[in-house]
Amino acid sequence: MPSYNRTILVGRLTRDPQLSYLPNQTPVAELGMAINRRWKGQDGENKEDVCFVDLRAYGKQAEVLNQYLHRGDPLLVEGRLQFSSWEAKDGTKRSKLRVVVESFQFLGQGRQQDEQAPTGPAPPTAAEAFPNQDATSDNPYGFPF
Repeated sequence: MPSYNRTILVGRLTRDPQLSYLPNQTPVAELGMAINRRWKGQDGENKEDVCFVDLRAYGKQAEVLNQYLHRGDPLLVEGRLQFSSWEAKDGTKRSKLRVVVESFQFLGQGRQQDEQAPTGPAPPTAAEAFPNQDATSDNPYGFPF
C-alpha cells in the first residue's frame, strides 16, 4: 500500500530557533510554531483556536533558520511528520509528533516597522540559501526540495 507523509504549515515562531550539533557535526535547529485558526461559531460569535507544533531542521537549513529567524517571525514550512516515543525517567511512556522541515519560505519581516529591530542583511532567497538545488524543475511552488 502506498503512503504519503507531507505537511505544509504557515504560522509564527513561538521561540527563537535553538541550534545544536549531532556527534557527526550536522547542525540541528529546534523551533516551535503557532498556527491560528479563526472562525465564526453557530452562535455568531468569533472563535479562535491555536495549534502549537514543534519543528526540527537539519544541515544548511538549520543554520539559515537559526541565523535569520526570531520569536514571532512568520514562516511557511513544508515537511514530514515524525513520531518519537520514549520512556521517561519516572517510568512513564512519552511520545511526541513533530514536523521535520524539508523546505521553508520566509514570509516577511515579522516585526512592526516601529520596533527597534537590529539591522542586518536580509534573509536570502531560496536560490541563494540552497545554490545546489534547482527550485524550478518539477517544483510548482519554487521550494527547494
